[in-house]
Amino acid sequence: MTRIVGVHGIRQSMTSKAQLTDDWSGALNGGLGELDLPNLPGDVLELPHWTGLLARGANHLGPEEDRFDAAVPLSEGEADFVAAALEEVVRQEDLDRIQQLELQTLGLPQLWPPRLTRLVMAYDLRFPGGGGKLLVSAMREVRFYLYQPDLAARVRALVAEAFGASTSVVIGHSLGSVIAYDLLRRGEIAPDRTAAVRTLVTCGSPLTIPSVRRGLNIADGEPLKLPGGIAWVNVFDPGDFITGGTGLSTLSPEVTDAEVNNGIGDPHSALRYLRASPVARVIADNCR
Repeated sequence: MTRIVGVHGIRQSMTSKAQLTDDWSGALNGGLGELDLPNLPGDVLELPHWTGLLARGANHLGPEEDRFDAAVPLSEGEADFVAAALEEVVRQEDLDRIQQLELQTLGLPQLWPPRLTRLVMAYDLRFPGGGGKLLVSAMREVRFYLYQPDLAARVRALVAEAFGASTSVVIGHSLGSVIAYDLLRRGEIAPDRTAAVRTLVTCGSPLTIPSVRRGLNIADGEPLKLPGGIAWVNVFDPGDFITGGTGLSTLSPEVTDAEVNNGIGDPHSALRYLRASPVARVIADNCR
């Protein structure tokens, strides 16, 4: 029986592997049902709970603490990384509009540097409803993975354990898409298990942002690459603040973009992405 490995995104420290697996299975089956396809067997999806390892890796964190919460001040390194990422996705016309206004910080952390506040305000013009603030939080966790190499290696090792000889599809959402790609390109999965992988599906991926790719030591202009024989389908919503509303196909001929509409409530939602028809089609093609 073919199997699926899922790699979840940020903000999952307060849930469990069992709950995540149940939620992801329900969403995937919802997408299959909309195409009149049968549900997945109950044991097909393997979803390692890597974010629990991330929390344990930060010794000062307790179960109720969140180092990426808006109330926790940004370090200088975090502020620089987040500002650089925002500069790469903010539209110049939006930044020009903000520059004409008196700097306002209503609703934003007061300790943010003015440069970052202006960028967040400009991004909010394109992604109303706090897209800029949400991107700041997400990029803090992305940076934690990118620049804590020992911890990142433990995360990848935990995810790699989920692969079996019949794993044919890997699905990564948000930061999980970065981890899945990083794991595959490094060749850190046993060769006999890698050989079974036919498709990587990335959903809402921040790999669109150059600062994230540089954190993986991918130079500007260098195409994204996977081991030979693995197809790559990238699912994105133009309203997704994490991706800047763009896909990955312009960065690599190996990537096939699939545009979806997740609605205005939460276009970055993992469950909405997993329910999308492009994901269901990949599963149907690989898990027959």
